[in-house]
Amino acid sequence: MRTLEVNDIVVHYGLVEALHGVSFKVDAGRIVALIGSNGAGKSTTLKALMGLKKLTSGSLVLDGERMDTSNAAQRVSMGIALSPEGRRLFPRMSVWENLMVGAHTVRSSEQKKKSLERVYELFPRVQERRQQMAGSLSGGEQQMVAIGRAMMSSPQILMLDEPSLGIAPKIVSEIAQAIQRLNRETGTSVILVEQNARLALKMSDHAYVFEQGLVIRSGSGQELLNDSFVQKAFLGI
Repeated sequence: MRTLEVNDIVVHYGLVEALHGVSFKVDAGRIVALIGSNGAGKSTTLKALMGLKKLTSGSLVLDGERMDTSNAAQRVSMGIALSPEGRRLFPRMSVWENLMVGAHTVRSSEQKKKSLERVYELFPRVQERRQQMAGSLSGGEQQMVAIGRAMMSSPQILMLDEPSLGIAPKIVSEIAQAIQRLNRETGTSVILVEQNARLALKMSDHAYVFEQGLVIRSGSGQELLNDSFVQKAFLGI
């Protein structure tokens, strides 16, 4: 498994600086949560890690090697995958076809088979609906497919952007349990961006609080659950 270090990264959208020097670390085999209000820079951070947003400055180090000069496709080959906010499935393609899109960098048929079996094991509904058009699924089922698609490249670091957004609580619980099981059984590291701060902190080994493009607090999930600032700002306590 791989360790990722994010060192003082700055990212711009045109003239607007969205990240002002963000630093954090994802230790191998851990679940790390990024929490904060809308517009705090969490999704931008994931895009930067995936190679979808260019760094203005700073560095990304994977197992001691700089990776910030690589593109998104190369980062998939390095073992990084992103399940984006809003799912972004191909609605007129079948569930199986959407999953196979996530395996486009995998040359081994045996590896594709193993990855598909893992997706079906974690998300039985996805297997049941594998021949359906993705656009015909419920929001929760689509989210399962989106996560499964990201899993198809057998990532060592899986990034999830708002996996609970707009989904019924029962399905959110199923997805959370599947993510934790994947982490526990395979050692896959998870970076979780999640508006449901309570859920994210309960799931995570370590967490970082974002505000206006900066990391303003960090600690274990339990420590931040007990932090008075976090309780007032994000937990309604």
